Amino acid sequence: MAGFVEWIKDFAISLGGPGLFVIAFLDSSFLSFPEVNDLLIIWLTTQHKERMIYYALMTTLGSVTGCLALYALARKGGEAFLRKRFNPTYVERAMATFRRYGLLAILIPSILPPPTPFKIFVLAAGVAKVRPFDFIVAIAIGRGLRYFGEGLLAVYYGDQAADFLRQNARTVGLALAVAFLVLGVGWILWRRRNERPAV
Repeated sequence: MAGFVEWIKDFAISLGGPGLFVIAFLDSSFLSFPEVNDLLIIWLTTQHKERMIYYALMTTLGSVTGCLALYALARKGGEAFLRKRFNPTYVERAMATFRRYGLLAILIPSILPPPTPFKIFVLAAGVAKVRPFDFIVAIAIGRGLRYFGEGLLAVYYGDQAADFLRQNARTVGLALAVAFLVLGVGWILWRRRNERPAV
């Protein structure tokens, strides 16, 4: 498997932006390449800083497209597919999170780095029949923040950005997730309060 991952990395590097799109699509849909996207964005951006926006955009688009393919599969295959592929306890937690927080259940895990189990939330969104537009927006925001943030790190810190990412990705991802969770819960509570009929 390690040899295959190395081949995939070389393939992406040789193609640049389109390679990042393909890797992100595969990683977000039917295969798994933990941290490969993150490290490739940093490496390619340190070589061509002027292309950072292009690299981050292609990776984000690839990830959104891959997630959409998985979402469509779950929407069609339903809950049986989800329960067959994942531990029932995780499925129940994911569905409960959707019922309670809605799109925050997609947005927050999409920011977090591996080994966060993200695909279960994508599949749960399909089973829960979340509106496709809302799903795409949530994934685009979460993945966009992650990949553009890594691109900026590469622009400002060069090769050291990869070391920083390896050492602090989890901490930074969790901090962002907590910030989004607090903002999201605050927004939900504010909206519910304003929706209450006047007495």
